[in-house]
Amino acid sequence: MMLKNDKKIWLSSPHMGGSELKYIQQAFDENWIAPLGPNVHGFEQDLEDFLQSDSHVAVLSSGTAALHLALIMIGVEKGDYVVCQSLTFSASANPIIYTGAIPLFVDSERETWNLCPDAVEEAIEFGISKGKKPKAIIAVSLYGMPYKVDEIKAISIKYDIPIIEDSAESLGSAYKNQKCGTFGDMAVISFNGNKIITTSGGGALITKDIAFKKKAVFLSTQAKDDAPHYEHTHIGYNYRMSNVCAGIGRGQMEVLEDRIAKRRANHQFYLDIFSELPEIEVHTEPHTDYFSNHWLTAIVLKTDSKVSTETIRMNFLEQNIETRPIWKPMHLQPIFRDLPYFGGEVAQELFEHGLCLPSGSNLTEEDRAEIGKVIRKVFQII
Repeated sequence: MMLKNDKKIWLSSPHMGGSELKYIQQAFDENWIAPLGPNVHGFEQDLEDFLQSDSHVAVLSSGTAALHLALIMIGVEKGDYVVCQSLTFSASANPIIYTGAIPLFVDSERETWNLCPDAVEEAIEFGISKGKKPKAIIAVSLYGMPYKVDEIKAISIKYDIPIIEDSAESLGSAYKNQKCGTFGDMAVISFNGNKIITTSGGGALITKDIAFKKKAVFLSTQAKDDAPHYEHTHIGYNYRMSNVCAGIGRGQMEVLEDRIAKRRANHQFYLDIFSELPEIEVHTEPHTDYFSNHWLTAIVLKTDSKVSTETIRMNFLEQNIETRPIWKPMHLQPIFRDLPYFGGEVAQELFEHGLCLPSGSNLTEEDRAEIGKVIRKVFQII
């Protein structure tokens, strides 16, 4: 019988680098306790330097806010269709509803677990048949794995529909040596507390068009027109990131490459330990064009597995180790189940047979040893 681990091992917890306090102190010293200031502009520049590809970045209060503004700036309105991956967190879909538009949920393909190109075309043709060609395609890079960029871009060009990249989970991931967040017409990143770097809460909108960045900043600061009084000709939002949170982000950017390396090392740990178990598939890059930050490492049990994901999850829980099922697809969620869905059952099968494992960059050797003990116990590895 295993003794319960006293220390909680989290799925993905914040991991501070130490220099964040320097930037926060600067904000206090200069009294920039506001949604503007030198840390805001500095964080944006840090991200632009990291992403390259002529990217322009506006840092905001959340990735969800960034996605909402991206849809607004593309011109999504009430009654429009927007193609959206079903296998994702609800924050990918909720902003579509904020605009009054209608999500067209699509299935995943098995290699990257992201948008199935065939299902995307099926959804687009459905919209066209209804006299409403979709206004946008939301392409998610799930758990840090880039989507099929070339295939989805070809569909975008064929139908003249813009792509919004949901790169909330994929900062530092790349496809053909180009960073995620730089492929779409616009893209979003999340800096939520569980992401690869964090600003506590926060996000960013990425665009190659400086005019879009300026408009995002305008809309995210209550759309105040240039006047000595408060003048408004557009609906605005309170979506700008604070100078204090941006200071945390500046400190986190200094350790981003290290955090990516540590997450990828965790992924290799799981590849090694599960190499002894043919009934387990570790979600990994399909080939060398893909580079994942492996924000979360996830596994899928094959149909001949003698144990279930729930058995694995509960065994981890007994040892104070957090795991989590794969995202429940949006088309199976009670709030969305009456909306259109296109494709097969890949997303559903991944949800039913998949599990996310502890992947934080602050996992220690002792943590991995505890994780290994549970895996060996469940699968009776000697």
